[in-house]
Amino acid sequence: MKRNIENKEYEFVVIGGGLSGICAAIAAARHGAKTALVQDRPVIGGNASSEIKMHICGADIHATKPNTRETGIIEELLLTNRIKNPQQSFSVQDYVFEEIVRAEPNLDLYLNTRMRNVQMKDNVIVSIEAEQMTTEKLYRFNARYFADTTGDGFLGYCAGAEFMYGRESRYEFNEKDAPETHDNKLMGNSLMFTAKDMGYPVPFEKPDWAYSYSEEDLKRRDHSEITSGYWWIEASSSEIIEKGDDIRKELVKMLFGIWDHIKNVPGHNAENYALDWIGALPGKRESRRLKGDYVLTENDLVDGKVFYDAVAYGGWNMDMHENGNMSFLDSEPTTYFSTKYIYSIPYRCLYSVNIDNLFFGGRAISVSHMVFGSTRVMATCAVIGQAVGTAAALCNEKGISPRELTKHIEELQRTLVLDDCYIPNYKLLLPNDLARTAVISASSEKYPVENLVNGELRNYGRQINCWQSDGIAREGEWIRLNWSNPQTIKSLILRFDSDLSSELTITLSDKIRAKQKPFPNTLVKNYSVYFYNDKKLVKKIEKTNNFLRLNRLETEVIADEIEIRFLETYGADYVSVYSVNILN
Repeated sequence: MKRNIENKEYEFVVIGGGLSGICAAIAAARHGAKTALVQDRPVIGGNASSEIKMHICGADIHATKPNTRETGIIEELLLTNRIKNPQQSFSVQDYVFEEIVRAEPNLDLYLNTRMRNVQMKDNVIVSIEAEQMTTEKLYRFNARYFADTTGDGFLGYCAGAEFMYGRESRYEFNEKDAPETHDNKLMGNSLMFTAKDMGYPVPFEKPDWAYSYSEEDLKRRDHSEITSGYWWIEASSSEIIEKGDDIRKELVKMLFGIWDHIKNVPGHNAENYALDWIGALPGKRESRRLKGDYVLTENDLVDGKVFYDAVAYGGWNMDMHENGNMSFLDSEPTTYFSTKYIYSIPYRCLYSVNIDNLFFGGRAISVSHMVFGSTRVMATCAVIGQAVGTAAALCNEKGISPRELTKHIEELQRTLVLDDCYIPNYKLLLPNDLARTAVISASSEKYPVENLVNGELRNYGRQINCWQSDGIAREGEWIRLNWSNPQTIKSLILRFDSDLSSELTITLSDKIRAKQKPFPNTLVKNYSVYFYNDKKLVKKIEKTNNFLRLNRLETEVIADEIEIRFLETYGADYVSVYSVNILN
């Protein structure tokens, strides 16, 4: 029986609902592009979802690099999740993320929907066909622009996009730490587990088909934290996509063998522990990398190169997992190569070199294998995704190709930074920002109020870029902006202090969780904004229970003075604000 195909019309279609895809879709929709997010799983979140339960890592390397946590949409997702999901449930996080996606009026989410075919005209993707497994519906998604955030570069592969695979030799990109010769060795997949203290002894008998491990076998693999699984339970193949099911079977054998060792070899204090959850879907690290107009290399990361078309950044070390991992127990499971404190990621790495309307985000962007060891982590993928979605919306607005947008790179950068993305060495100094022409004063100052308009939106290293009160005012803290003449004000943008040196991700690891704060106590919770004209109050806006760093207040008012009164933080006895932008 022939089934009908439903035609769906969009301006931008994102294939893949991991963090990069989520951020790309939200960004495009918020900037006016009619967008579809197509995900082949029942939940969004990718490796951070309840199906895999991996914590979200980024440039801060578990809060060991101060002031480097990613902002923008990923910050919004994680702060919202902290408020709505304090119990740190991965299943609840799935729905927190889904709620944020579904709240966008320009964005449609298709779950359980697997892309099957791509229709091309010359070097342009015309449409993709997909099947929704739960409804048996067939869809044809027609759009001007597409983004591959599948992780495997599946859309690009089907469209004929150029891609890279395996480990480049050190001579291909002049990378000193790359292998001597090119090979197809890849980082592997991992399967997680959790264990539960039952309060009484619980026996465990290893299945006959599971592997066995001695303490000598695991001497290089820390297994002291027995409540959650290990990233080093890892298996790989040079055909990592084609042999994905075989790899999963291997991982299950490894996992049960590791648990047998923990339970039945003395010294692990696991008598009362039982397996509580075992992942059914392995988390994948590496497969195809799609090729763009630029390939980011090890030298770029080590030098901390700042590109003219920088749109995102990273900072995780180049984390090179041993191919096959558990087959080489005498070797360390991973080798780390340091990057600069942070490094920039150019826009030219985010669109296809040969498919005219294809963007890509996530781990499949245009980087060498060495660089992939850093850019593959999820918070970095998220800021890349926001750059992709914002670029797609601008291309749609202008009717141009992704490559042609390089001529408008300053507009893309300005838009991203206004949306609270960080781009290294970029200052947000808007010519129409009324805050820059105001006389600014404050109730008290530990750090000067002039920092509010210096164009820097976060601290960097030891450089302090915020206004901060001295913490001893008895009648509340405030800032005021005054003009000699009345100003037409349409938008007030505030960036508060959400402690970018702390970690927000939920995690299976008790060790990581123990180092985290329940919520950033520096964030402003309640505040009021007063608009005056000729000393008369003309408008008041009250904001209660704020939990976001970026606050946009849209208004229509004429005023010659604005006073912002800070009524409550989440616990800090001082107030920190990074910037005030006032637009007309």
